[in-house]
Amino acid sequence: MAQRFTYVALVLASFTLLILSKADTALVDGLRAKVVDAFAPILEVVTRPIDAGQQAIATVHEMARLHEENERLREENARLRRWQVAARALEAENASLRELLDYVPAPRARAISGRVIGDQGGAFAHSVILNAGARDGVRKGQAAVTGDGLVGRVAEVGRLSSRLLLITDLNSRVPVLVETTRTRAILAGDNRERPQLMRLPNGATVSSGDRIVTSGHAGALPPGIPVGIVGAVTDGRIEVQPFVDRHRLEYVQVIDMGLTGILDSGPPAGGGPGGRLR
Repeated sequence: MAQRFTYVALVLASFTLLILSKADTALVDGLRAKVVDAFAPILEVVTRPIDAGQQAIATVHEMARLHEENERLREENARLRRWQVAARALEAENASLRELLDYVPAPRARAISGRVIGDQGGAFAHSVILNAGARDGVRKGQAAVTGDGLVGRVAEVGRLSSRLLLITDLNSRVPVLVETTRTRAILAGDNRERPQLMRLPNGATVSSGDRIVTSGHAGALPPGIPVGIVGAVTDGRIEVQPFVDRHRLEYVQVIDMGLTGILDSGPPAGGGPGGRLR
């Protein structure tokens, strides 16, 4: 009987509250606020263990992540230490060989920084205008680079500005090396986004992913500047994906190493691979 009366009483109370909420909203809102205030301390006490448990679980996950990160950093540190030992040994060996051969070091490079102020790129030419010229020490034939790699070379010089011929231009010819095999080649632009490797020795093997760097041959450009990676090897064509995106050039450094290997002759007829370096 008590359970039945309790059930009936709860139904009547609910019905009464429903009627009151329609008749007197302010009274119901005040009553609801008082009930919430009365139960708020209880809810806070009940939820504290839940919050503490969630925080403990998050702490455990964070400790596990930090442990994994610590292990990874330890392995990386050990690997870097091995490379450091190898680098020091090679440095000492290199110094001894230089003393033995009376090695003459290369001249120290001087960098001239400038901002790209114009893009003459199009279907038939890939070049940009730099806001640095002869007044700043820019000379024809100097290499233009960014932090990613080779951009091109200085083709024309004015007093206050200069024009850079990009490595993708039809008239661009750059002596390069396949970094792993030290195979010599010529990087020839053809107004596409990917220049191609030409003039490789007979039997030379080039694979996708090989890094290409400047060779420094013919005194044209400094050696060892990153150029790109081999992107595709097909019958009769080896494409190189440049490290530098010519569409996002903003600031460029012109490297002055006192090289005089750039010839002043005009571009080769038709821009063919048999022409001389320009």
